[in-house]
Amino acid sequence: MVRKRMTGPEDPLKAAELLRKPDDGSILLTNINKIIGWFQANSIWPLTFGLACCAIEMMSLTASRFDLARFGSEVFRASPRQADLMIVSGRLSWKMAPIARELYEQMPFPKWVISMGACASCGGVFATYSIVHGVDHILPVDIYVPGCPPRPEALLDAIIKLQKKIKSGTYVAQGLKERRR
Repeated sequence: MVRKRMTGPEDPLKAAELLRKPDDGSILLTNINKIIGWFQANSIWPLTFGLACCAIEMMSLTASRFDLARFGSEVFRASPRQADLMIVSGRLSWKMAPIARELYEQMPFPKWVISMGACASCGGVFATYSIVHGVDHILPVDIYVPGCPPRPEALLDAIIKLQKKIKSGTYVAQGLKERRR
């Protein structure tokens, strides 16, 4: 039996019907990077790392109103060895910067960083010598969330954008190439 090749979601009902009957000789082709990216995007485990008032907004993201569990991130991990996403929420002092860097280095690869709030992104209203003026001086930041403090919806949007980057499949492969250098 010859089947028409499906290259896109022109008819999602037909695609779902083909996937329900795997024993009829159908073959599903994809890229291994996209499969791995899909798995990783749907099971992001954030690290518990709240520094200031933004941490309250980050904690409310897991409550029933916003329900981060819908996206596979329901449990914030207390150990960096079990987490793959660090959300730096709040002002980061220079005294705390080496600890943040050490926690980041203890996280397994692949790992991602979200800078949440004006204080973490650029120092905020604290124009002092003791505050790091942008977490990107210490860690490689993937997504910035603006606001003081940003609403949980903004952080949820950042996590969805990160999931889209991871699902593309090239995001993880690019990190592997950089790690080999």
